[in-house]
Amino acid sequence: MEVAKRSKKRRYLTKGQLVLLGMTLPSILLITVFCYLPMSGWIYSFFDYRIGYKLSNSEFVGLANFRYAFGDTYVLKVIGNTLIISFLGMLNLPIACAIAILLSEVRFSKFRRAVQTVITLPNFISWVIVYSIAFALFSTDGLITSLIASITGQAPTATLLSNPATAKLFMVGLNIWKSAGYSSIIFFASITGIDPELYDAAKVDGAGRWHQIKFITVPSLLPTLMVLAIIQVGFILNNGFEQFYCFVNPVIRDQIEVLDYYVYRLGMLQNDVPLSTAVSMCKTFVSVVLVFSVNKLAKKINGQSVI
Repeated sequence: MEVAKRSKKRRYLTKGQLVLLGMTLPSILLITVFCYLPMSGWIYSFFDYRIGYKLSNSEFVGLANFRYAFGDTYVLKVIGNTLIISFLGMLNLPIACAIAILLSEVRFSKFRRAVQTVITLPNFISWVIVYSIAFALFSTDGLITSLIASITGQAPTATLLSNPATAKLFMVGLNIWKSAGYSSIIFFASITGIDPELYDAAKVDGAGRWHQIKFITVPSLLPTLMVLAIIQVGFILNNGFEQFYCFVNPVIRDQIEVLDYYVYRLGMLQNDVPLSTAVSMCKTFVSVVLVFSVNKLAKKINGQSVI
């Protein structure tokens, strides 16, 4: 009888648990409103819908929009651009990890904090400002372009803003410059959580700083690196809209147009809502499959997983 009463009491939440649950409600509400409710718009991909008309007056076309979207060779090119830029953008993680390790080795705390502030600051600059800076430096009349022209005596035929051959690398480089410093904070926090006794034991065994980094710091950061990689793979097809909206131009559009910008162009500029919805849906399904696949692979390799 007492056991039954105890199990019955355990069903009730304590005051502390209710407080924690209440703190999560705003996040749950935001996710529901901005992530789950918009999914009701997926129904437009199955109709020949036009803006200004009721959905009930639109013809049901089934999977015709999906077949048309992925039968277009340009869509495959956009997907290729997205994957290339996203996979190159994953270099942000090892670079951020290296930055955190280097900063952790700096003993002068004021200098370390100053460097952290400087490299973290670009993350809080909007892409509009970044484009303005890039335009002032790399446009035809930009500072760096004019300086190179004065040194070589030749005006450049194409700048970094209008060169199809280097457009992808330029986008990736800007993204890494903007986010690597901020991402290094996570790795720096992981380094501070490493047991100092490991380093003390390594010193006793005669290990120098390089060996301590190689055999203690780096292995301790691998679980964090793996988790962040799994999360980033989930967003492999969502590599940002603002950056490409600012930097796209007719000369390099074929090289840097990604799915997010393509969906915007179809839906907002060409008013083709069903086709843009179909492309966006497929992007979501592929992202989910990638997350579960990489999570399972990571669990098999080193036992680390997110899901």
